[in-house]
Amino acid sequence: MIRNDFKQRTEIVVGSDGIDKLRDANILVFGVGGVGGFVVESLIRAGVGNITIVDFDKVDETNINRQIIALNSSIGKNKVDVMYERALDINPNLNIRKVCALLTEENCSDFLCEHYDFVVDAIDMVKSKLALIKECDNKKLRLISSMGMGNKLDPTKIEISDIYKTEMCPLAKIIRRESKKMGIRRLAVVYSKEKPSETGVDEADGKKKRVNGSVSFVPSAAGLIIASYIVRELIK
Repeated sequence: MIRNDFKQRTEIVVGSDGIDKLRDANILVFGVGGVGGFVVESLIRAGVGNITIVDFDKVDETNINRQIIALNSSIGKNKVDVMYERALDINPNLNIRKVCALLTEENCSDFLCEHYDFVVDAIDMVKSKLALIKECDNKKLRLISSMGMGNKLDPTKIEISDIYKTEMCPLAKIIRRESKKMGIRRLAVVYSKEKPSETGVDEADGKKKRVNGSVSFVPSAAGLIIASYIVRELIK
């Protein structure tokens, strides 16, 4: 018998066993911005029952063009606080934890003390990404890592691949090289085959600061693809 709640339409697709698997799943997401916010949103709406979100940043006006949590009313608030409230408004029975912190090489292992069915890397900073990749590999945790989605316009060029099969993405090139040095044998990533446009250079506080451009429909698509991948893996 099909349930009569927000999971009803999903159950038609994944079945009652799939709904149970999603309800029992435990997911850890680092970064709830352009990519990560859509990962969290989609997993919750799909019926994932347990999720931990980690982000150190606050919502900025420049986030409004692409981040699901970014509204004029949320500017200045901690991203995890906004995502937390939104998540519980979608599913009041959700078991969600929020951590307002920056992942570093020094504290990375502290975040991974329990079992997670999947870990999502939607982090911008290379050092933090590499620390997470290494720690997940050491602890045999399933990780999917988002590569660069800035300076791109075509969401149809986004796909899931192994890091060693990626091309065109400048960030993936760095992660590929460093992963090889760390002895990482395989790493699931979402990346874009689209050649990025030239990065702009803005003057900020008297210093030249490199700023990546972005649009609403590329990082969001990457987040949806990650969520789809996780759901399909969980219900196998």
